[in-house]
Amino acid sequence: MSARIGVIGGSGLYEIEGMTDIREERLTTPFGDPSDAYVLGTLDGVEMVFLPRHGRGHRLNPSEVPYRANIWGMKKLGVGWIVSISAVGSLREHIVPGHMIVIDQFIDRTKGVRAVTFYENGVVGHVGFADPVCATLRGYLLEAAREAGAVVHDGGTYVCMEGPQFSTRAESHLYRSWGAQVIGMTNLTEAKLAREAEISYATLAMSTDYDCWHEGHEDVTVEQVIAVIKSNVATAKAVIRAVAPKIAAHDGPAPMDGCMAGAIMTSPELIPKETRDALDIIIGRYL
Repeated sequence: MSARIGVIGGSGLYEIEGMTDIREERLTTPFGDPSDAYVLGTLDGVEMVFLPRHGRGHRLNPSEVPYRANIWGMKKLGVGWIVSISAVGSLREHIVPGHMIVIDQFIDRTKGVRAVTFYENGVVGHVGFADPVCATLRGYLLEAAREAGAVVHDGGTYVCMEGPQFSTRAESHLYRSWGAQVIGMTNLTEAKLAREAEISYATLAMSTDYDCWHEGHEDVTVEQVIAVIKSNVATAKAVIRAVAPKIAAHDGPAPMDGCMAGAIMTSPELIPKETRDALDIIIGRYL
């Protein structure tokens, strides 16, 4: 069986028209409970797994999202690819609210309060992360966004801040001076853990506002973000529907499959049993 396609996003993205054989599955993981139940189904013959990042009803702030449990659960359910749908603030004039960006780089401005690795408690692993987004999946996503009629930008750097507060004006101008294109609060954490779990990951970012740097526009508000997200839901669903067959037609395993080979520093006999059991679905073949 080919690897399933996972989608992590907000409310509404697990309700895609045309999905069949829909069922929910709740998991308990070695890293706690995921954000919500996973929604499994088939879209045009392709097996899909959906998860609302913040839980249904948006109950979890960006620092509270159980990222490790979410990614571990995706791996447990046979997911080899993850498409992340995420709202972001634009740091560039030409990235207008309503536009989409297929990210290719990240800058980390989180504060160390999140668990960002599976490799601790007796096991150390160092995986390559110079290119944090799967190039193959990024290509499929870019092509699908164009086919869906989205105004989409090819590449961009995503500043991942802690939140839940929005940026200060000084921070917003600082990130612009770094050459970044957008700002958000979640995706880098997911990307790191997906890489460690050998899952190919890519972000479709939806620009909702101009953060607070743009003198010609009002500072970002929750109402503004929600309004743009609602207007973009149909486009996001169309992108998912367009990208699913492209991924399903991929020849061979997902590109990140096997990326942890040689990345484990710890001698297998020294890894505690509890840690080995927790990571068995991810790196059991290497131990």
